[in-house]
Amino acid sequence: MTQTDDLTPLERLVKVLRLGEPSEYRGHTYINGESMYFPAGRVYGGQVIAQSLVAASKTVAPSRLPHSIHGYFITAGDIRQDLLFDVESLRDGRSFSARRVNVTQSQGPILTAIASFQETGQAGVEFADPMPSDVPDPEGLTSAKELMAPFAGKSPFADYYAEKSPFDIRHVTPTIMLGADNDSAKQDSGKQLVWMRADGHADMPQVMHRAMLALGCDQVMMEPVLRRAGLSIATPGISYASIDHSMWWYRDVDINQWHLYVQDTPTAAHGRGLGVAKVYSQDGELVAAMAQEAMIRVPQD
Repeated sequence: MTQTDDLTPLERLVKVLRLGEPSEYRGHTYINGESMYFPAGRVYGGQVIAQSLVAASKTVAPSRLPHSIHGYFITAGDIRQDLLFDVESLRDGRSFSARRVNVTQSQGPILTAIASFQETGQAGVEFADPMPSDVPDPEGLTSAKELMAPFAGKSPFADYYAEKSPFDIRHVTPTIMLGADNDSAKQDSGKQLVWMRADGHADMPQVMHRAMLALGCDQVMMEPVLRRAGLSIATPGISYASIDHSMWWYRDVDINQWHLYVQDTPTAAHGRGLGVAKVYSQDGELVAAMAQEAMIRVPQD
């Protein structure tokens, strides 16, 4: 699939997330979608999770917003082919709606996910872990775009983060885009702090803001595992892929504003690592939490 429009990366992302017009057949809703560019040459996992959320949202009442999604990545998708989203209604209760989304291409399944939506404005218990204190403001940190710009002509990933990413990403802890964090590895720690927001301004419904958060977080979710293992995305021979992804939203999101990702990794074994994160708005609200398991392999020699 060739992308010839003159949209900015953020505009292109919004277009990709809007999907096509739904059609009904035998109790299922079918929606087509396209892919955005990603340097791996396959369908980006964060994109298809975000699109699945949007596809499911087209089948529920507008008063119900997504509060969780759980997805398994089945196989790598072909970035040149459109995606077909098959949305199945599982339940519509007084407070919650559940949907199953199966995503396929000509070669078979790409992802299967279940998303749940809740009627807005419901009362209940409320508390949240506080945001870490004394975190540097994002405006004073170097963006990934600046860090990767000198290498843009040498690596597709560097080129993507320098020029094609729809997000402004700024690491508080040293980035592992350019090399391993040896200090964290010696301390057996994968803790990291990252600021992120949309690179530009997008005016859209809340469900799209939540979907964009799901897509954006996927760009950094494996980093704590690599950090604790003393690896980086530039480690020779490394291969990695998301296995599954779970996410929960507790408060509204404005992707145009800075959000702080407070990340860690509790364990890794058998070529798999688990990344977890809490996401805070810049004014300190805990808006979302997430977990992702990934396959990470490095040649032993």
